[in-house]
Amino acid sequence: AGDTYNTAVYMARLGLKTDYVTQLGDDPYSEQIMQRMDRENIGTSFIKQIPGRAPGLYIIRNRPDGEREFFYWRKEAPAREIFSSQEAADQLFKKLVDCNCVYLSGITLAVIGERSREYLYCALHKLRQQGVIIAFDSNYRPRLWNDKAEAQQAMLAIMQYTDIALLTLDDEKLLWGDDSIEGCKERYSAYMICELVLKRGADDAVIIKRGKEIRVPVPPVEGVVDTTGAGDTFNAGYLAARLQKKSVEEAAQLGIRCAGIIIRHRGAVIDKAIFDKELGA
Repeated sequence: AGDTYNTAVYMARLGLKTDYVTQLGDDPYSEQIMQRMDRENIGTSFIKQIPGRAPGLYIIRNRPDGEREFFYWRKEAPAREIFSSQEAADQLFKKLVDCNCVYLSGITLAVIGERSREYLYCALHKLRQQGVIIAFDSNYRPRLWNDKAEAQQAMLAIMQYTDIALLTLDDEKLLWGDDSIEGCKERYSAYMICELVLKRGADDAVIIKRGKEIRVPVPPVEGVVDTTGAGDTFNAGYLAARLQKKSVEEAAQLGIRCAGIIIRHRGAVIDKAIFDKELGA
């Protein structure tokens, strides 16, 4: 699992043609990741496998209330080098320009490093000019950053190239010390964000679109055991619906339904048959 991978899995399960972009090694674990993606109908043609390398590792530890702690071993992960040069970024741009939407997260920004982020921003700028929708979830994990100031600078920089911002107010509180709706609106008002989506756990989801505030209720969920992947799965439902021309209200409703399924099961990626059955119920 991993945040963007979780979203890719559920977007594919919701019927969208989905490809994943990363770098892996040629070790048995990288091969298993590739095989797993294939079983989930996620395209792997954008994935580069580097001889002699192995993927990064992280572990999630659950507390009794279902919330999580994160532990990382990612310093040697080949995914860190995906935007290591202007040439690499240009090559990736050529592959992505035919996509409808490119989705990435704050974890993407954290692992690639400061210099690579500049190459990424340039690629996103050109993609957006070509009509590709850029969707971003800040997904702030303090352990992955040198300090909070670096994370704040990177998060604001990428908002210049973001069409759909999918933010969690818990992350906003950690990053900025402010998790209010008004605070978020003010913080990002200078950016050309088409849809500012605020995920607030059990409280109404809030979408800011063209200055209008739209609230979508979150029905109560019984039997919550693990909140891992809830935001990622919401993102999948929201983006899948929007890319299928549904309204923002319908998109949020689907995202909420998807997240409500995941939090009643252990792990971010649950059995497909269980997900399909509960989504169809």
